[in-house]
Amino acid sequence: MASDPLVSVVIAAYNAEAFISDTIKSLQAQTYRNFEAIIVDDGSQDRTAEIVRSFARNDDRIKLIQQPNAGVPTARNLAIQHSSGEYIAPIDADDIWYPERLAKHVHCLETADATVGLVYSWSVYLNEKGEIKGYSPFGQLGAVEGNVLPMLVFYNFLDNACSTTFRRDCLDQVGYYNCEFETCEDWDLYLRIAECYQFRIVPEYLIGYRQYSGSMSTKCVTMSKFYELIMSRVYQRHPELPQYVRHWANTAFYNNLLSKSYLAGDYRLMFRWMFCSLRNDYALLLRPGIYKVTLIAIVKTLLKPFLIPSKPTEIESRSVIDQNQPDLSPEPNFWKPYDLVIQRRWQHVLKTTQI
Repeated sequence: MASDPLVSVVIAAYNAEAFISDTIKSLQAQTYRNFEAIIVDDGSQDRTAEIVRSFARNDDRIKLIQQPNAGVPTARNLAIQHSSGEYIAPIDADDIWYPERLAKHVHCLETADATVGLVYSWSVYLNEKGEIKGYSPFGQLGAVEGNVLPMLVFYNFLDNACSTTFRRDCLDQVGYYNCEFETCEDWDLYLRIAECYQFRIVPEYLIGYRQYSGSMSTKCVTMSKFYELIMSRVYQRHPELPQYVRHWANTAFYNNLLSKSYLAGDYRLMFRWMFCSLRNDYALLLRPGIYKVTLIAIVKTLLKPFLIPSKPTEIESRSVIDQNQPDLSPEPNFWKPYDLVIQRRWQHVLKTTQI
């Protein structure tokens, strides 16, 4: 319909030939038709540009821009600069949207007042084959809406860069993606939007978020560096935020990095993140799996000269993180004291958010 506002879908693509077709097909399957897809080929060395051109020849909503490799934030910013939509919707070149994603996000923004700058939904987690391997735990918690800044500092409940649609006005006020950051650039932008706007949720699983060993989410050292920088700036701008929120946020963030490093077999980094998690908060000690993984890491480190290199087994993987993320469901589980603590912290910060 002519009255439907234009949505600019922005995609940064680097060596994405394995998945970019699935991503574009998921856009073409959207029930909301009035969108443009600005795809920036960020210096790919594979067939990414060729594949995008093949779609663009038959669909004038798809546009290709090429640049020398400069990183995701720069590529997304270039896409936004060449876009015309009232709303901006990022998606990574290896993820997908389910058909109602754009329609429901646009409806939510169109029926909200101007104080609402961002809408989001929950994600399902996909493997490299596109098979569902899990669901975002935040779907168990219900809506996190309104003034979300304290909650967003505590935990990036938006989960990934593909779950949001925001007004172009937001970028006019808070700026684009920060090209200083190689990771966490989406979290940084969400925090800056949250300082000025309300958030709303479409409480459905509308995003397919692909996770695999070669993805950027495994770059733990880089993530830690930029996480610390982003949070220090937030606290400089908002000294009124309780210090315990930052301590609790550190526990959750570094426990996640601890899990990633263990699964990658990097035990030196695992112990580094363990120290960071315990620096101002001892909640990690309530997690039963941490003791088993610590023992495994020590034994494997001592025996490393005599062992054939191998990755942790699936059973070991489950034990370190107790299914990778804390159980945030509202039903208390007294057999998992760490999860119970995280649940109570979540509810406490949520009440602060709703004040």
